[in-house]
Amino acid sequence: MNAIRLLLVDDDPLVRAGLSFMMGGADDIEIVGEAADGGEVEALVDRTRPDVVLMDIRMPVIDGLAATERLRGREDAPQVVVLTTFHADDQVLRALRAGAAGFVLKDTPPVQILDAVRRVAAGDPVLSPAVTRQLMEHAAGGAPGGRRTGARDRMGTLNDREREVAVAVGRGSSNAEIAAELYMSVATVKTHVSRILAKLGLNNRVQIALLTYDAGLLEGDDGH
Repeated sequence: MNAIRLLLVDDDPLVRAGLSFMMGGADDIEIVGEAADGGEVEALVDRTRPDVVLMDIRMPVIDGLAATERLRGREDAPQVVVLTTFHADDQVLRALRAGAAGFVLKDTPPVQILDAVRRVAAGDPVLSPAVTRQLMEHAAGGAPGGRRTGARDRMGTLNDREREVAVAVGRGSSNAEIAAELYMSVATVKTHVSRILAKLGLNNRVQIALLTYDAGLLEGDDGH
């Protein structure tokens, strides 16, 4: 199996050194580059072709949010995992809406950061249901009227089965859990998720979750 190619982006050289030491010790991960600011990221991505970018969200010149938005707007963009010191921060939410595959806290145990990189490289989300719900509650202060209407219009483009799958994704359910709940195979769930992403123009399951919340489709939401 090929090693996961990882790019580290953080303005603190001590943080970069720590991450490099920690991640570089794994047999299945190769550090292909480091950057101290978001403005360096695109050129480094072109040169090193990483599978995953571990991106600090707060940097002095071009922050991780802007860098993530630029990267995820490209074809064949690498996956992005945001590094932050906050569980539920407006910038984290914006990064997730922009297409980041998840986030990890800077004080997360090393083994969990390694796991997050591996999972994202494999196409899996890195937000637990509890963290997903916490983020959505933070975002909710209610979705502004225009965003809620827009989200409902977009969800209306899905058929009934796709909508059921999208809501289950929004609740943080895994493919296996969705398959059991909706009486379908895991392969069929994956097909539905792929169609949902294509129809809605989204990058990953985290964005599906946020859109279902914006549309008021999750249990406990006052717009349900």
